[in-house]
Amino acid sequence: MVAKVLEVDNRTVTTHFILLGFPTQPALQLLLFSIFLSIYLLTLLENLLIILAIRSDGHLHKPMYFFLSHLSFLEMWYVTVISPKMLADFLSYDKSISFNGCMTQLYFFVTFVCTEYILLAVMAFDRYVAICNPLRYPVIMTNQLCSALAGGCWFCGLMTAMIKMVFIARLRYCGTPQINHYFCDISPLLNVSCEDSSQAELVDFFLALMVIAVPLCVVVTSYATILTTIFRIPSAQGRRKAFSTCASHLTVVILFYSTTLFTYARPKLMYAYNSNKVVSVLYTVIVPLLNPIIYCLRNREVKAALKKTILCKRSGPLEDETLNS
Repeated sequence: MVAKVLEVDNRTVTTHFILLGFPTQPALQLLLFSIFLSIYLLTLLENLLIILAIRSDGHLHKPMYFFLSHLSFLEMWYVTVISPKMLADFLSYDKSISFNGCMTQLYFFVTFVCTEYILLAVMAFDRYVAICNPLRYPVIMTNQLCSALAGGCWFCGLMTAMIKMVFIARLRYCGTPQINHYFCDISPLLNVSCEDSSQAELVDFFLALMVIAVPLCVVVTSYATILTTIFRIPSAQGRRKAFSTCASHLTVVILFYSTTLFTYARPKLMYAYNSNKVVSVLYTVIVPLLNPIIYCLRNREVKAALKKTILCKRSGPLEDETLNS
């Protein structure tokens, strides 16, 4: 596997990168392919079912589930940006990826990660209003505000990724750029650049600080207020009921933030170690698989809607009328 290069103005310009991925024996490569393919397909199915259930069940036409459908839609594309190329590399000796392909993968990956950070913060704010201001909840969380918040999450994610790409894509990569990762991520790319990347690192750090720290502050503040309000509820049953409405989201937040912060809060030189790939698998493969399960296990309304959706798919029109009667 040799990187393809071009001579431009007496400079060697890289047109391809090599993703080292998971260097193992062929038999283990086939096993990993089977495992990750199963996880990928299951993740798509889970999130698709949640979207269909929310759209088809009128009881779930609420702000909380509106944002959950956006999260499911986001994670379907989030895993699709990474998994197909990773799966292909398990079966191929040629693990190269074109420069444009690498930058495209990086752009959409950063978009979805940044959007998810902000979307989880918006969902925390929604739970704060629902628990701390229940009487004003319908007035505050209107359809217009929910649509604006969801649109704002996507816009911020797209713009953040675009700004980062302006600085990363113009860096020069030369020689045989081997990326010690299974997808194109920011720090591994900065590591293989053959020119000063300090400006790109500074921009990446500043934007990461804004996209991670600000939503994290919103999440922490929201849940600190939520927990204070819950502890003031006199009855134990009331406290359990109030906490159950945000337990699923809190679990998802902890999983996503802890795994991504562990990776992106570390120095870029840590990407030279293979252990970082294992951590990356957690938030790019495992967390998107677990999120729909967490929401289903902790939420009776979602479970009921999913059962209804699955039964409707299996049954005919006549059986549907019988179920609804």
